[in-house]
Amino acid sequence: MAGWTLVAVWEAIAAAQPERPALIQGERTVSWGAFDARADALAAHLIGKGLGRQAKVAAYLFNGPEYLETYFAAFKGGFAPVNTNYRYGPEELLYLFDNADAEAIVFHAGFAGTLEAIRDRLPRVKAWVAVAEPGHAVPAWAEDYEAIAGRTPAERPAQAPWGRSGDDLLLLYTGGTTGMPKGVMWRQDDLFNVIGAGGHAAMGVEPVTSLEEVAARLESPGHVRPTALIACPLMHGTGQFSAFITLNLGGTVATLPSRKFDAAELWNEAERLKADSIAIVGLAFSTPMLEALEAHPGRWDLSSVKLMSSSGSMWSQENKRGLLRHATNAVIYDSLGSSEAVGLGASASAPGQEAATAAFMLGPNCAVFTEDGRRVEPGSGERGMVAVSGFLPTGYYKDPEKSAKTFRTFEGQRWSVPGDWAEVNPDGTLKLLGRGSVCINTGGEKVFPEEVEEALKTHPAVRDAVVVGVPDPRFGERICAVVEPEANTEPTLADLSQHVHGRLAGYKAPRELVLVESIGRAPNGKVDYKAVKERALAELGTPA
Repeated sequence: MAGWTLVAVWEAIAAAQPERPALIQGERTVSWGAFDARADALAAHLIGKGLGRQAKVAAYLFNGPEYLETYFAAFKGGFAPVNTNYRYGPEELLYLFDNADAEAIVFHAGFAGTLEAIRDRLPRVKAWVAVAEPGHAVPAWAEDYEAIAGRTPAERPAQAPWGRSGDDLLLLYTGGTTGMPKGVMWRQDDLFNVIGAGGHAAMGVEPVTSLEEVAARLESPGHVRPTALIACPLMHGTGQFSAFITLNLGGTVATLPSRKFDAAELWNEAERLKADSIAIVGLAFSTPMLEALEAHPGRWDLSSVKLMSSSGSMWSQENKRGLLRHATNAVIYDSLGSSEAVGLGASASAPGQEAATAAFMLGPNCAVFTEDGRRVEPGSGERGMVAVSGFLPTGYYKDPEKSAKTFRTFEGQRWSVPGDWAEVNPDGTLKLLGRGSVCINTGGEKVFPEEVEEALKTHPAVRDAVVVGVPDPRFGERICAVVEPEANTEPTLADLSQHVHGRLAGYKAPRELVLVESIGRAPNGKVDYKAVKERALAELGTPA
C-alpha cells in the first residue's frame, strides 16, 4: 500500500468485528460498527460544510467517545485533526485556532461561553459542532454533534474527492520548550509506524505488513485485543497515542466517567472492565493511585492489569514499586519521549525486579550527541542531547525556524532533538539531566516562565517577576513566582494566583510566592534562572 493511514486500519477492523466494543466511558459503549458509522456521518457533514483536503479540525473536548470519533472522522475526510488544551483561556485558544488554520471546531457545549469571546475573530472556521452535556445545551450558533453523528450518510465510508494518503497529517500541538505552542506535523504513515505498526512489543504482538493481515489476525484465537484504560487526557500525545495503539490492535479504549481524576474511580473501572493496560502521566496520577491502594488494601481485583504505562513526566521508582505491590501481574513501562520525538528511551519495572529494570535504556534508533554533532560514547562522562531518528514528524506547522532547531542532521541522518540532556552510563543506560531550557513540567503540562511572568507583571503591585519550577511530590514541579513588588505593596500568593488564573490556564497560576527586593537582572535585561531558582528554594526551605 502507498503509505499507511490510521483510517484504513480502523475501517478494516470495523468491517471485521462490527459488534465488538471500540469505545467505553462509564455506561456508554460504542461498538466498532457504530464507531465507523458515526465517524462517517461527521466526516460527510464536514465535507458538506466546504472543508477541503487537509483542512484542520480542532477537537476542543474532554475525554470520551466523541474525541476519538472526531479524529476518525477527520482521517476519513482527508482532514488534519488538531488537539486542543481544554484548560486554555480565550486568548490562548485564539492563538491556537488561528495558528492551526482551524476550519472546524468540535467542542463540548460547556465551552461555548469561552468560545463566544473569540468566535468573531475566527472567520476561517466553517463548522462549529457542539457536544451537548448536562447543564449545557448546544448554542444557537453551533450544530448538534449527536444529531450529526447519528445520521447514516448516503454512501459509506464517507469519501472525499481528494482521497486519503499516508502523507495526511495529524497536528499535535505542544508547549515544547520555548515560545508559544507549536503544531508537530505527523504524517499518518510515520505515526502508524512509530507507535508500533499495528503491533505492541510490551504485549508480544508483532507489527502488521498489510491491511489484509490487519483483518485476518482478528480471527486468530491468540490475538490480543486489549482493553486500555486511558486515564490521562486524550488532548495530549501520551493519551492519544496510547489510544491509537489499542485501536490498531482492534481493542477497546476506555476513558474515566468523571472529568476530575479520581483514583478510586480508576481502580473501580480497571476492575469492572478487566482492563489489560492503564495509561497515565507520572506522579500526578500515580501518587493518588498508590494512596488509594494503600488506604484500601485488597479492595480491588487488579489481576487483569498487565501493563501500566507513562510518558511525558518523570516519576519515582519508589512509587512504581508501591504500585507493583498491589498490581502483582503488571509491568510498569515508563517512556522517555515527547510530541516530536517518540521512543527516545524506556524503563521497565516488574515485581521483584524494580531496581534492575528502572534505568532508561536508549531506544533502538536513539543516540546522544554533543552540540557540535559528536556521538557521546558510553562511560565518557560527556553530556549531550538525546536524539531519535527513523520515523519522525515533518516539522512544526508554519515554523521552519523552530523546525530547523529541533530536526537536525547528524552523521548524514535526520534526527529529532527535543532538548533532553543526558550522559550515557558505561552500560548504555541514560543519566538524564533534564531539559536544556527553563520550561517547567507540572503534572505533564508544559509551562513557559515568560508567559506567566508577563501575566504577573500586569498586576499593579508587581514591579518585576521571574517564574521557576520547584519540586512537588505529586506533580513533579509546581509554579513559583519570584516577585519584586512595587514600593509600599506586599502582594499575596492568593492575589497573584487569582490574577494569573484570570488570564491563563489554571495550572499556570503560581502555587508558591517569594518576595525579593530586586530580581537582579543583568544590564541586558536577562535573568539567571538557575540563580533565581536556588534563591527561591532557599527561601522556601525546599531541597533542590
